[in-house]
Amino acid sequence: QVHLVESGGGLVQAGGSLRLSCAASGRTFSSYAMGWFRQAPGKEREFVAAISLSGVSTYYTDSVNGRFTISRDNAKNTVYLQMNSLKPEDTAVYFCAAQWGAVIPGTEVGFDYWGQGTQVTVSS
Repeated sequence: QVHLVESGGGLVQAGGSLRLSCAASGRTFSSYAMGWFRQAPGKEREFVAAISLSGVSTYYTDSVNGRFTISRDNAKNTVYLQMNSLKPEDTAVYFCAAQWGAVIPGTEVGFDYWGQGTQVTVSS
């Protein structure tokens, strides 16, 4: 129903910034709440941020709150994750995910569509 492709990952030094993008296709983008998750080597995938259908409501895990900003441009069918003040512990594969309808922040529950991920590496 929806195809998601992440981009924007790469290598950055601690304190630097990256902007991840997730381009969606296949169904009306504005019908989905969107989320970002990440998975570090040997770790479970964890919630990072989510945004409501309209973009009015956003949610963040405590470890990124104040440093990361999730946003969406429904006209471009794209969701973004602006990452500032990056830390080595932010190193992970970042996944974009889509949830039909209202978002349930803090969990993967309801996110039925996933991108393949983009690698973010933060060096110290």
